[in-house]
Amino acid sequence: MKSSIIKRSVTLGGRKTSMSLEDAFWNALLDIARRRDVTISQLIESIDANRTQTNLSSAARLFVLAEFRDQIAPPLEPKQTRALSR
Repeated sequence: MKSSIIKRSVTLGGRKTSMSLEDAFWNALLDIARRRDVTISQLIESIDANRTQTNLSSAARLFVLAEFRDQIAPPLEPKQTRALSR
């Protein structure tokens, strides 16, 4: 089975790097960048600056997942705890 992962070149802070992403994730990043009115490079620079993963491609996938999760589900409220004393 052929992988749909494509290596893409991006420029971050004036330096060229590459990331490997499936078309679906790349297209989602393009959509998010358009909605935020930023370039794809600016969006990826933001992901790079805020990532906790060592791999930029993984950070981008998790960013897309979080972005779409935020759109489809309201944030969960913390469970209220019951008082232990009665």
